[in-house]
Amino acid sequence: MPERRSARAVLALVADPGTFAELPFSPGESAPDGPLGWQGYDASRARAAARTGEEESVVCGTARVEGTPAVLIAFEFGFLGGSLGERTGDRLEAAYVHARAHRLPVVPLIATGGSRMQEGMLALSQLQRVARQSALTREAGLPQIAVLRDPTTGGGWATLGAGADVVLALSGAQVGFAGSRVRPPDTDPSAYTAESQLAAGSADAVVAPAELKEALGAWLRLLTSPSADVPAPPAALRSAGLPATGWDAVQRARAPERPRAQAYLDVYFTHRRALSGDRCGGTDPGGVLCGFGEREGRTVAYAAQTGAPTRPAGFRTAARLIRLADRLGIPVLTLVDTPGAANDAEAERQGAGAAIAEVFGAVAAARVPITTLVIGEGGSGGALALAAPAHTWATPDSYFSVIAPELAAAILKRPVQEVRTTADQLRIRPQDLLELGVIRGIV
Repeated sequence: MPERRSARAVLALVADPGTFAELPFSPGESAPDGPLGWQGYDASRARAAARTGEEESVVCGTARVEGTPAVLIAFEFGFLGGSLGERTGDRLEAAYVHARAHRLPVVPLIATGGSRMQEGMLALSQLQRVARQSALTREAGLPQIAVLRDPTTGGGWATLGAGADVVLALSGAQVGFAGSRVRPPDTDPSAYTAESQLAAGSADAVVAPAELKEALGAWLRLLTSPSADVPAPPAALRSAGLPATGWDAVQRARAPERPRAQAYLDVYFTHRRALSGDRCGGTDPGGVLCGFGEREGRTVAYAAQTGAPTRPAGFRTAARLIRLADRLGIPVLTLVDTPGAANDAEAERQGAGAAIAEVFGAVAAARVPITTLVIGEGGSGGALALAAPAHTWATPDSYFSVIAPELAAAILKRPVQEVRTTADQLRIRPQDLLELGVIRGIV
């Protein structure tokens, strides 16, 4: 079991020394033993206060994290299991209101067992209150970065945690909607861990406590420092003349030695942080790389296909990235490189069509500039979904086609010997695409 730090200890872990200032809070009067008159509730709260030195299960304040100011919300698990009651809701609401008033990102440092039994439905209803504050903060264009400590369960996970823009989980932390005392007796405990949530696409990274401040500081800088410029397309990483034929273009794009997305991102950004997962139970790290990176001191978001067929989770993750960047005013770079969307039976069961539609919609609705570079294969709608209309460039070792030449020949009932001729007829070379007005230029 990971070490359980108090609220003050975790604040000291992430806040720059001497910068934390607790938000003033004046609790209102409450009925004896709470709103339900739960016998012994006042005594339980008194014991929790004496044991922890806190008046409630959350400590809220402002601080700098690696130089970036933020509102920090730290849960005190030692106070009635970090549970949420009416007074907790008062403090959380006040913290979010302060964040919006001062244009600050919000960082919940969560350790909670859920809603407080002694306050019944009035405690559970605080989740609606928290969700409302989170939604207002989202609409205000302010980032929310959740840190999942041990344990993060119940409504705290389903609102402050899973509802954040970026989710960082401490290694070994218990994370899940169902707490340990309410799960089926034969359930697999490994499903309720930070590592399992990362694998399921519900968290962006698992970090060690010693690495938390640096990771949190990097994310806060990236999400609060948008570039004001339209992203320039990366330069081509391989010197080559233009392909002579359509089939030549295909062969170049499929060459194993051709530079891939990872190489382009390494050159384009000083450093970057990855988003992981579609928040629907899936990841596609082998198909699409998504995240935010620093270029010339400012932030650009990226969604980059890796050369493999893109799976539904990859499309949904890319759509999530583009929508988040748009809300935060961060421009986007997309790298197109896929033979097409995954078309196996499992991809269909995972909602391939709907996932591709999400990306088309996110690109079409984006208010921030999106720049696209085709760096390899541009296969059909699975590639076009990530391409910015009128803002797409191509490298000399790439092609873009309505469908792969082999599949085009099959659809047209042509023999395999005519695949090369079909590639020429499709006019898929970079120079053809430029002449047709499909791309703006060849880098």
